[in-house]
Amino acid sequence: MPSYGENTVAEHAFALILSLSRNIHKSYLRTTREDYRIEGLKGFDLRGKTIGVVGAGKIGLHLIKMARGFDMKALAYDVNRNDFLADVLGFKYVSLEELLKHSDVISLHVPENKFTHHLINRQNIGLIKKGALLINTARGGIVETEALIEALDKKILSGAGLDVIEGENLIMEEKQLAYDKETAKEMMSLVKNHILLSKDNVIFTPHIAFYSEEAVERIMEVSVENLQAFINGQPQNIVKA
Repeated sequence: MPSYGENTVAEHAFALILSLSRNIHKSYLRTTREDYRIEGLKGFDLRGKTIGVVGAGKIGLHLIKMARGFDMKALAYDVNRNDFLADVLGFKYVSLEELLKHSDVISLHVPENKFTHHLINRQNIGLIKKGALLINTARGGIVETEALIEALDKKILSGAGLDVIEGENLIMEEKQLAYDKETAKEMMSLVKNHILLSKDNVIFTPHIAFYSEEAVERIMEVSVENLQAFINGQPQNIVKA
């Protein structure tokens, strides 16, 4: 499946950023309890802050454009650089370590593979600028859950916006796991996820960053085009092994 939702995912990531930076989720939960106090709800402006985008592909570039529209500075880490776009969009390529040290908001937009699994981990999460936000709309396994919990507990991170978490499928399968004696490792992962998601400075959405009306329409259109091309003996969007 070719491109269908780069802006869709980027918009969701930015929605998480806005919600965390202005404590919108906390405010909403308070008002549902008829609690209208403002103590503890002070947010911060994005203007003048630095966003660090890990993975400056199509989604990452969309996010950078949005951030620049909010007068944010932008850093990017990517193994493939495009210096022309960096000049046009006004961002700077840096190492992952530099990005972690200098970003007020860190947003992850890389695929998960053997090189990116636990890209954010116990060894480097301590480099993160104190009080930063971490956003993950990519894949859960990019972030080591234990490291994320520790960073939140130690207030290295002031919050996390997650559309994906490591082992997210286990949350859906919790009842089945309770009756399976062979799932000690999975249950431990489930416990860690419950600890993570119980924090009031963590927002979790159920893997819906791609899920907009327009993106779903594009998925359907491309699927029909692919099927018709295959029937006509002219397959397109071929994935090479």
